[in-house]
Amino acid sequence: MSNSLDQLKATGTVVVSDSGDFETIDVYKPQDATTNPSLILAAVGKPGYSRLIDAAVKFGKSKGGSLQDQANAASDRLLVEFGKEILSIIPGRVSTEVDARLSFDKEATKAKAKELIALYESVGIKKDRILIKIASTWEGIQAARELERDDGIHCNLTLLFGFGQAVACAEAGVTLISPFVGRILDWYKKHTGQTYEGDEDPGVQSVKKIYNYYKQHNYKTIVMGASFRNVGEIKSLAGIDFLTISPALLDELKKSNDAVPRRLEAGLAAQAEAIPKVSYIDNEPEFRWVLLQEQMAFDKLHEGIKKFAEDGETLKNMLKAKISA
Repeated sequence: MSNSLDQLKATGTVVVSDSGDFETIDVYKPQDATTNPSLILAAVGKPGYSRLIDAAVKFGKSKGGSLQDQANAASDRLLVEFGKEILSIIPGRVSTEVDARLSFDKEATKAKAKELIALYESVGIKKDRILIKIASTWEGIQAARELERDDGIHCNLTLLFGFGQAVACAEAGVTLISPFVGRILDWYKKHTGQTYEGDEDPGVQSVKKIYNYYKQHNYKTIVMGASFRNVGEIKSLAGIDFLTISPALLDELKKSNDAVPRRLEAGLAAQAEAIPKVSYIDNEPEFRWVLLQEQMAFDKLHEGIKKFAEDGETLKNMLKAKISA
């Protein structure tokens, strides 16, 4: 029998590596890869990546300006250096994140997305191999809507925890969303004291609802489950469009021969309980109200933005020290 990872791929789910550590990515043969500031920060501590840091520091210095300006430029270049290396390993696309501090600024998010695409193009990578990761705030979703429509820049809307966020993203025509399964589970475990497994997992339930809604209403946006705490969550979503999985859980799946039957598919979604169509994309007050009503989504969105911003700042401080050395 094939291993559980191969069985997962056989369900039609596209497997994506959730890692900045490209030296481990090739082992699992994913189609795509996702990164974020926390993953890049974890990876840069390894000796094998010093050449990428050196290239980023050199680029930052060449841009001139204040130390902060140079660190900002070096940080963007470092993300692109990692992305370029990852793209030499995988056949598909890499996701690169916009600075989380821009999450509430539509125009700054669009500008940064275009800067990242230009940087990729300067090192020979075409924009169709890049997904720009943007937090699923009101401003982020509107920025992604305009980037997709006006600039042909594909977006991955991240830090997605609530149904309203998912609806607005689909209406915005974004390429892909990343609902965070494990972080939803974390919130419920903390607030209820209960344990959840398989189909009872609130993160799994949230993503299944989004998937069914998208298929019932013919939205083309890809649903990519993310942020898993165990392989049980992954198996419960087998058959979904995409799953982005950490190297540790990819390894667990690869070493296992447990069965991974298909659990989700478009045909089953169409037959599932009908979910009425709603709209938020042109109604900011209603979007914000719905998000506020879902305490878990509100809490985890803002907590996630804060953590990504902090890790981004730590990365910039490390680059500042190297620029000044």
